[in-house]
Amino acid sequence: MAAEVQVRVEVETRRHQMFPVLGASCIERIRRFGSVRHYARGDCLFRAGEPGPGMFVVLRGIVAITQRDGLGRVVPIERQGPGQFLAEIAQLSGRPALVDGHAEDDVETLLVPPDQLRALIIAEADLGERLVRAMILRRVALIESGSSGPVLIGPPQSAALLRLQNFLRRNGHPYNVVDATQDADAAALLEQYGEAELLVVCPDGAVLVNPTDNALARCLGMVDTIEHGELFDVVVVGAGPAGLATAVYAASEGLRVIVVDCRSFGGQAGASARIENYLGFPTGISGGALAGRAFVQAQKFGVEMLIPAEVASMDCSEAETKEELTVQLTDGRRLRSRTVVIASGARYRRPEVPRLAEFEGRGIWFWASALEAKLCAQQEVALVGGGNSAGQAAVFLSQHAAKVNVLVRGPSLAATMSRYLIDRIEATPNIELHPHTELVDLHGDPASGLNGATWRCRRTGIEEQCPTRNIFLFIGAVPETDWLEGCGVSVDKHGFVLTGEAARGGFPARPAAALETSVSGVFAVGDVRSGSVKRVGGAIGEGAAVVALIHKHLAPSAVAT
Repeated sequence: MAAEVQVRVEVETRRHQMFPVLGASCIERIRRFGSVRHYARGDCLFRAGEPGPGMFVVLRGIVAITQRDGLGRVVPIERQGPGQFLAEIAQLSGRPALVDGHAEDDVETLLVPPDQLRALIIAEADLGERLVRAMILRRVALIESGSSGPVLIGPPQSAALLRLQNFLRRNGHPYNVVDATQDADAAALLEQYGEAELLVVCPDGAVLVNPTDNALARCLGMVDTIEHGELFDVVVVGAGPAGLATAVYAASEGLRVIVVDCRSFGGQAGASARIENYLGFPTGISGGALAGRAFVQAQKFGVEMLIPAEVASMDCSEAETKEELTVQLTDGRRLRSRTVVIASGARYRRPEVPRLAEFEGRGIWFWASALEAKLCAQQEVALVGGGNSAGQAAVFLSQHAAKVNVLVRGPSLAATMSRYLIDRIEATPNIELHPHTELVDLHGDPASGLNGATWRCRRTGIEEQCPTRNIFLFIGAVPETDWLEGCGVSVDKHGFVLTGEAARGGFPARPAAALETSVSGVFAVGDVRSGSVKRVGGAIGEGAAVVALIHKHLAPSAVAT
């Protein structure tokens, strides 16, 4: 009984925070940031899939908020009246709305457009805190409801379906999965498109057949397609912890910032089930939650986000003369900036195992999220790697799988993993460590997925077979620096970007600040930087520290010298 009361209180408290009623004094504080708008009964204030005009504060009348998926199904969410506001995180940047809003009668509102909404949140800090908290909770509720956003139609556990689910989840975007074998409408739609493995129905009704991540993002309006001809102060390439920290600190200090990432915000850290040694979170925090907060924080300060958008190259030819750099995107657009911060991170290596590519997305995984954990329920799995990311994944998977086999090439985990994770692994009965061991063979049919693996002890040569259907690979990193070729940015023998003393060169040698590369105005932070500590805290620290160096580079005195 006590537990039921506690749950009810928590739900009510969360609902109160999600749909607060603003008093007259709060509304007066908002007025200078908005303008009065009137709507007749039945008018649409905003529509799912279309760019939102901003935040509405209801002054008179009732507005009905509903969810509408691409199959035409409508679910009521809330009726909001005087003193309540209509907005969620998308309105901070004018992205498409995720729900519909219609006037139930004659309605008078105060409309605060995105740029003014950000100004309001910063200028009125206490009020802004309430607004942002409510907007975050509303986005979380939409994600948890599983009935908003695009509709994904396909066979359960298909590689294409899991890929898009992971993409949307990592970007904090709600979606709805429909099993065509259980839903007549979905089955009929799938039948219309013949042999399609996967259909996606966007909120505006557009149907995509086997879409790429980028095609889905464009359909949802997650990334803009406009030309950015303006000159930015900072282009940040990469939206992991280092890149997001750079963006937050730079934008909060008045610099014009744009962030580009080819997949999602959070980087490798965003896939971590739980980070327990990050300062200020004694009970730990998931990488996704930490990255999500930073992503919202960056938008609050006006950072422009191009996610997903891939960088093809960088032109540094005018770095010294015009003090201008150009970043070329694969879609043909060019971003001009006075400085560039390389925060593109690193990707996990792929071991030299026969048929590995055949099973990627069909039993071979390079991350361990809740989606993959469901596939492992009460099964035996294998995990290859001995770093902190591997340790976090092993502990997380052990809560779902019957057994987790951890394969490491070395004698132990001591040299590569934090002590708290080693202790956790040793204390978990269904995790077994296999030292001096390497993965050598994969079994199964790519059409049906992985159904077994063979690994070998490197000391004895003894091989062991395991009937695992899922293997997770966390075996070191390769820097994402291909796009820097031809720009003159110096890298070490492994491809990581050199900075500071190591980046100085030429005759006479050009001085370089601690996080500056061999090219003036180009900086590197986080995992992509040679000598970085490869920890979330270190990446965030570098992202904060580089902003002071950017200011120094942009200062008039720097131009004079």
